[in-house]
Parts: sequence; C-alpha cells; structure tokens
Amino acid sequence: MTSDHVAVDDPTPVQIAVLESVAPHCRHDPYPSYETLRAAGPFVPGPRETHLVPRHAQAQAILSDPRWSHAEEPELLHGDSEVELPGSFLWMEPPDHTRLRGLVGKAFTARTVAGLHERADRLVDGLLTAMLAEGETDVLEALAYPVPLTLICELLGVPAEAHAHVREISAHIARGLDPDTLLSPEELAARTEAVHAFDAFFGDLVAQRRADPRDDLITALVHAEEAGVRLTRTELIGTLLILVVAGHETTVNLIGNGLLALIRHPDQFRRLREDPALCGPAVDEVLRYDPPVHLTTRTARHEIELAGKTFAPGDAVIVLIGSAARDPEAFPEADRFDIGRYLPGKRPERHLSFGLGLHYCLGAPLARLEMQAVLRAVATRVERMHLLAEPPYRPNVVVRGMSELRISLEGR
Repeated sequence: MTSDHVAVDDPTPVQIAVLESVAPHCRHDPYPSYETLRAAGPFVPGPRETHLVPRHAQAQAILSDPRWSHAEEPELLHGDSEVELPGSFLWMEPPDHTRLRGLVGKAFTARTVAGLHERADRLVDGLLTAMLAEGETDVLEALAYPVPLTLICELLGVPAEAHAHVREISAHIARGLDPDTLLSPEELAARTEAVHAFDAFFGDLVAQRRADPRDDLITALVHAEEAGVRLTRTELIGTLLILVVAGHETTVNLIGNGLLALIRHPDQFRRLREDPALCGPAVDEVLRYDPPVHLTTRTARHEIELAGKTFAPGDAVIVLIGSAARDPEAFPEADRFDIGRYLPGKRPERHLSFGLGLHYCLGAPLARLEMQAVLRAVATRVERMHLLAEPPYRPNVVVRGMSELRISLEGR
C-alpha cells in the first residue's frame, strides 16, 4: 500500500506500521502495528490522502456521527474497478438508506432470527458430534463454515445443492472488499467473475420467487413494501450480497477466532465449561478481542472538528476497528482475553465490531445466535482442545480470518 502520505524509501516506524497493518505476512497478528499507530496520535496519515483512525474514542465518535458518510467507500477502495460491486443500504445515506433498511428490516426481523435457535443448536450439535468422532479436524471446514453458510442459505431459500456455489462466489467477493491496490490481477478478475456469478444466480432466484412465492427471506424481500415502493432488482441483488457475505464470511471468522482464543487461553475455556451462561458475554469479548472485520471508511459530509483536527467536506478516514478494539484507553488490559468483561453490570466500553448509528449491523442478532450456539455446544460437550499447528491466515484485510484451524479435541 503506497500513498502521497506514506513514504517507502526511508520509512519511519509509524510508516512501517501503516504498511504492516495491511501486509499479508502480518495478517496473523496486526496488533503490534496497531499499537504503534495508536501511540502516534488520534489520526495517522494513510493512503490516498486519507487518515487512519486507530483509537477507540475517535473511531466511536465517527461511526456514531451521521455527518460522516459511508456512501463513498466503493470509490475510496475500488475506484478503478472494472466491475461495480452491487451496492446496498450499506453504502447509502438517508433518505435512500432509511428506505432500504426499513424494507429489509420488515423481512429480516428479530422474530425471524429468534426462530432459528433450535435449528442452530441442532446443526452445531450434529457437526460437533462428527468432529468428536474424528478427534482431529480443521475447525473452519468442520464447523465455522457450515454453520453460518447453512443458516443464511436456508433463511434466504437457497437450495441445499447450491450452498457450495454460494460459498465459492462469496469468498471471492469477500476478498474483493479489500482495496483494489492490495489485490492481484488474478484476484481482481476472480472478483469480477464472482460478482457476475452472484448476480446471475440470485437474479434467477429472485425471478423464481416473484413467480412462485415461498416461505423464505428472498420472497419476503421481493414483496416488502414501503409507502408503495418495493426494492428494485439492483437493490435486491445488492442487499442479498451484503446479507450473504456479511452473514456468512464474517461469522466464519468470528467462530474461528473465538475457538482459537479459547484454545490459547485455557483458563477462559475452563471458566466457560464451568459456567456456560458466560456464552453471551463471551461473544462480545471475542468480537472485541479479535474482531472479524478490521476496518471501514467514512467521508466527511460537512466541516467537522474532532480531537483538535478539522476535516473539510470530502475528507476521508479509514476507521481501524481492529486497533480500536485493543485501545487501553477504552479497555483496561486490552490485550487480555476475558470472557467476563461484558457481564451485566460491568459497563465496559462498546466494541465496534457491529458498527454504530445508521450503519449498525442488521445481521448482528444472527451472528450472536450462531456464535452462542457454538460456544454452548463446546462448553457442554468438549473437555479439551489442542492446537495442532499455527493457523495460516488469508491475506484479507477488511474481513480478516484464518484459512485453516487444525485442532484435536476430546469430549466430556
């Protein structure tokens, strides 16, 4: 990653930290780089005339302030792309954002998600039974991928035989969410092909549901209406892309990161086994300690003063969610994994993994449900977990996670 701000001929420690915060060889542990960036100040010069936001206070202020827009992210990260990533309300501002989020909210209700509790528990239980019988396994393949992929596909109404196809195309799109300057020509081409494949596949499903409605989320989205206006085809495809990628790829990383944290902190795993009621607070601590999404962008819509700096309209920032999560000014002993940190009554700072304000993650209840199902099953059925090898990481910067997590496990 290069920029007008970041020199590479004779880089300073801060410039090195900027580069290493996105470097593939640092994906396994970007947190030391984040520490250097936080020490440098509330705003650090970044690529393409942006500023990085590494501290929690400023990150929280920006994400919760509607004067900062998310609509410019495609131009910031993918300005030279040959294919337009299908947009959704994620990259919109009011009034379009309000209309689309309202329409999606009518279909993606809390009641809909709550109805998945039993299905999630059964799914996790069956997968864990197979893992225990095997003894040694890649947790990502055996559990972390199947749980969110199966649930989001079933919720949408994707046929079972197409789940693998959805996984493949969503993986290429998730990689393609990274800045184009960090992607190889092959990865850019794969993203283009995946976007076209996504549009064709889900476009066909949308057409089928218009003609033959069923009891699934795609049908609900097709027929959702606000003041006599329904989602257009483009809006539907963009919304489905966000639901699939955000409702699948991010939760894969959440599950993987959570199980890795428990393996590396046996005292916390023991605590969870002794008190499975900690599963709820543990989800929030995983989201804080090792978040699945590490950055997002915002652009000033007005002149804004924050932490002694004035941003002009059009100025852009890259909010480092992964860095804010380890800010000791916000979280005492920020590098310590503590599944009781978010116990009721403790009142810690909010983590930013689901965002804030207008763009708070609509799928947060589903991600929580899936992760809690995994933690409950592991807490009640697994006695020991051991890491068989240090896990390799995918090069992804925005949606960060492992490519493999091989462990051995024993039942209780």
